Amino acid sequence: MKLPIYLDNAATTPMDPKVLEEMLPYFLENFGNASSNSHVYGWTAAEAVDIARQQVAALIGAHPSEIVFTSGATESINLGIKGVFENYKEKGNHMITCVTEHRAVLDTCDWIENNGGKVTYLPVDPEGMIDLKALENAITSETVLISIMYANNETGTIQPVQKISEIARKHGVLFFSDATQAVGKIQIDVIEDGIDMLSLSGHKLYGPKGTGALYVRRKNPKVTLISQIHGGGHEKNMRSGTLNVPGIVGLGKACELCMLTLDSETTSIEIFRNSLERELLKIDGTKVNGSVKNRLPAISNISFAHVNGEDVLMKLCAEIAVSRGSACSSVTSKPSHVLMAMGLDENLALSSFRFSLGRFTTLSHIEVAIERIKTIVENHRGITR
Repeated sequence: MKLPIYLDNAATTPMDPKVLEEMLPYFLENFGNASSNSHVYGWTAAEAVDIARQQVAALIGAHPSEIVFTSGATESINLGIKGVFENYKEKGNHMITCVTEHRAVLDTCDWIENNGGKVTYLPVDPEGMIDLKALENAITSETVLISIMYANNETGTIQPVQKISEIARKHGVLFFSDATQAVGKIQIDVIEDGIDMLSLSGHKLYGPKGTGALYVRRKNPKVTLISQIHGGGHEKNMRSGTLNVPGIVGLGKACELCMLTLDSETTSIEIFRNSLERELLKIDGTKVNGSVKNRLPAISNISFAHVNGEDVLMKLCAEIAVSRGSACSSVTSKPSHVLMAMGLDENLALSSFRFSLGRFTTLSHIEVAIERIKTIVENHRGITR
């Protein structure tokens, strides 16, 4: 068995070989610019982009014209939030989000506040869920956007998206959801869910890094944004720049594969996750963080009391690839802002690990991981007592 065993799929997934196979021709013989409309090289590239747009749209129940290709979820988030803030200033400058959002949302909201906007940050309960009454009470006549992630990247907790959208509709407020962790992992339909904008990223669903998309609703209501990248008017004037044709092709293929395998994959991953969790919870002083009822099938965030998280991680890393939280902030020694917001004390937050499974996780991986994690935690406790 190849070591270390990879259990950090929430940080990034390995590219599916079928995705790479689909991409390769667009690096070599089909290398044209999708904006070149006077010859076959450009036509071929443009056709490939159109197909990918259809594949991405199909995965989330959108219309192809509502898909804007970006470099990833972070750019999509910036475009969605800043684009609304700048375009809807006449209506208001207030936005609502949540304290457990990804840094891409929180840092963008910091920018909003530094540029004259107002942001309300909703707290969460011990399971990481927002209070819907608090959400509705936070809405004012100046509110233009609610930004609540679909599923948390550290705990997997799924927010009540449809109920959030109902509140947004009731008050004439747009609803944006960072669905980076959820797309391709659970069934999502932007129409049924009532989502006006949604971000996704290729490398979270077995596609290439550096690719992503923003869904922008075209009607009921029609969402309009101020572009954040200028220079050519690509992507319906919402995101200028020469399209990354190979990456877009890969993103489209990855979405197509997710549609084909989602149900069966979800079932097997959840079985493996539950097995891992069940065995690790036999260790004294362990607990699952986040909702165990409303969560993604692939993520388990577990705290191990009475251990030094950094020391345990160093011992684990040669054999088991896991993380202590978001890949975007795991290089720091600070406790997770998500876990702290849920009420964990600092020591427990620092000794929490995110185990995230994926398409290529096997039962053998889980069995070996269980044995090694148990041994390392128990040995560490013996040394530190």
